[in-house]
Amino acid sequence: MLKKFIPFAYAQSIYEIPVDFYQKNDVSVLLIDLDNTLDSYRLDFPTERAKQLIMDLKKENIEPVLISNNGEKRVRKYAESLAVDCLPSARKPFSSKLKKYLKTRGIKNSETLLVGDQLMTDVLAAKGIGIRVILTEKIVKEDQWTTHFNRLLDRPIRRHLKKKGLLLDWRKRYGQE
Repeated sequence: MLKKFIPFAYAQSIYEIPVDFYQKNDVSVLLIDLDNTLDSYRLDFPTERAKQLIMDLKKENIEPVLISNNGEKRVRKYAESLAVDCLPSARKPFSSKLKKYLKTRGIKNSETLLVGDQLMTDVLAAKGIGIRVILTEKIVKEDQWTTHFNRLLDRPIRRHLKKKGLLLDWRKRYGQE
């Protein structure tokens, strides 16, 4: 049962991972969870650090794609301000919409990686379609009310994974540790 929750790697934040990590791991498409991974769910427009990350990824020919369970209007507005594609209302942890998106775009699983802050949505969705996933901590304390239940389930599983040494720090995958 735990196997479906074990990510490819773990990071405190998406912002601590250098762009060449993705290059070294043959990632050409980076699926980025929006809320509490890239920015707060309260923001309609990206912060400067989010803009910089997206710019750095694009500069290195890594295509960032925002994915979110949040609604179309906000996610599209945020994505358009970064000039990136997005998949709003992704219905994570169900992977059918994500799988269809990748297939329609001709994106191979082997060149794709998802970064997200939740075991119950991001990790399960990625594992459901067979792509690598990096689990992060949430970047702001507050959560949407819809996320509270997921966090209750997430905490004990995350603690167990840490205790068993199953959350491999990204630096180990990078060869820095």
